[in-house]
Amino acid sequence: MLLRLPYLAVSSVFAFIRLLPMSDVDKDIEILTLRHQLAVLQRQTDRPRVTTADRAFLAALLHRLPRPKLRQLHLIVSPDTILRWHRDLMHRRHADASRRKRPGRPSARRSIQALVLRLARENSGWGYRRIHGELAALGIKIAPSTVWEILKQHGIQPAPERDRQTWAAFLRSQAHAILACDFFTATTLNGTSVYVFAVIEHASRRIRILGATAHPTADWVTQTARNLVMDLQDAGATVTHLIRDRDGKYTRAFDAVFEAEGIEIVTTGIRIPRMNSLMERWVQTCRHELLDRTLIWNLPHVLHTLAEFEVFYNQHRPHRTLHSAAPLRPVPEPITEPERLDRLDVHRRDRLGGLLHQYTHAA
Repeated sequence: MLLRLPYLAVSSVFAFIRLLPMSDVDKDIEILTLRHQLAVLQRQTDRPRVTTADRAFLAALLHRLPRPKLRQLHLIVSPDTILRWHRDLMHRRHADASRRKRPGRPSARRSIQALVLRLARENSGWGYRRIHGELAALGIKIAPSTVWEILKQHGIQPAPERDRQTWAAFLRSQAHAILACDFFTATTLNGTSVYVFAVIEHASRRIRILGATAHPTADWVTQTARNLVMDLQDAGATVTHLIRDRDGKYTRAFDAVFEAEGIEIVTTGIRIPRMNSLMERWVQTCRHELLDRTLIWNLPHVLHTLAEFEVFYNQHRPHRTLHSAAPLRPVPEPITEPERLDRLDVHRRDRLGGLLHQYTHAA
């Protein structure tokens, strides 16, 4: 309607300009022709469709004519309908003006509205009453109904409908106490598949390669679990959750080792690798940077290669999540002395015959 109404007005102005040079006889002939065409169309159409823009245009154009004059015109609607359209148009106009000038309490300040939305976003379990109480504790005086109105206007559901913790939120909130484990395979030159068992810490991204074997029996898997628990106790790490998939290699005895230490086993969904994304990402890194570029001779060679990569990964390789630090190495202080920047002396240390390069400043 917003575009069609100006279009009708402009086209009518040009039509009026076209009528100026015409004589009265020509105008009468055109009027009679248009009336006859309108009568023909009315015989074919019982009830024509009129849009909102057409109603507004006809009401604004014909409302000044008296009722007898309107009855003499060949209109597609009755004169009473034209007058009713004009009354509705004026009523809507006055209603909009009164709504804009409606008295009442002013709306809440934008800063308060932004704070309400922030509290609702950061605390999914808080309803409008809880948010109102937090604002009162901050010395911000506002009615609970106003908080409810702000939440409703921005499409925020009530607390019971949005207080559902997502998997990503769970991982972020519990990252400091989460371990994730997985098996992956490495193939030797004679075609033998070696199963490697590794664990990663979510908070520090530290990797622990617990062992490799060609036959991952239940006893072997259970013993690796005991070794991991002892390593965690020696390191003083506090772990509450262990994420694993539903592989049959994880036996009931494997879970019992962690449950005895108060560690809850969290199993991922079927064929949902993103639920163990950190471990899957590390396996991809290990394959891309190490296994795909190495000819594995036998099981001892696998263990030696993975041990070197574990040291390189934990002590040197930078991580974007850790702001370019390594799991066991803090972020180094930036060099600010111009003299050191002008004379950089960086040495390279090769690991695994030059497959991995480690750069450090000269002592």
